[in-house]
Amino acid sequence: MQKQPFNIDQAITRIEEAVKPYPKAAMFELFDKGFTTPFEQLVACILSIRTYDEVSLVCAQQLFALARTPQAMAQLPIAQIDAAIGQSTFHERKAPQIHTIAQRILDEFNGDLPCDPEVLLSFQGVGPKCAHLALGIACNEFYISVDIHVHRVTNRWGYVHAKTPEQTMAALEARLPQRYWVEINRLLVPFGKHICTGRLPKCSACPVLAMCQQVGVEEHR
Repeated sequence: MQKQPFNIDQAITRIEEAVKPYPKAAMFELFDKGFTTPFEQLVACILSIRTYDEVSLVCAQQLFALARTPQAMAQLPIAQIDAAIGQSTFHERKAPQIHTIAQRILDEFNGDLPCDPEVLLSFQGVGPKCAHLALGIACNEFYISVDIHVHRVTNRWGYVHAKTPEQTMAALEARLPQRYWVEINRLLVPFGKHICTGRLPKCSACPVLAMCQQVGVEEHR
């Protein structure tokens, strides 16, 4: 079948409609629930690493019920943080990591985490994905965060051609209109989880099938 040229504006509009029945990505859901500060968003992303959204969402809310600020978090014993996030993968590493970040924010920034990518990336265990998501969601700044869904879907479309998430991020920064830099993660996480899945994507239900090059797709539903 001859494919149409890929129109990102049409794709975003169609995917926005297609993902409405599905749960939001965890950090966007937390933002809508009022957890809007850079610190809360950064902690939420740390909890989401290697963890399903439905689990990290619960862990984040359990932890924030105890402490929502760097000041309050630094006062918690690490064991109490660990108990609150016990369902998160690698929780035994994440608990001291979160505590250390909170203490550093107190010591170096008077308890107020700045919207500065260099600062966020200076924290142990925080990479571009989490730093960019926190900056995009909490600080309303233009950063692209590439997780497995964004990486898989945009390459499957043929919109970019990259082998790693890091390369995908660079390719998207060069091509994707800036107005979609935060939106691409908000939309493609539920889209990638429920429609453009890793195995047997639901191509028959895909709103952008006519434009998608289906790169690497050997079997689909």
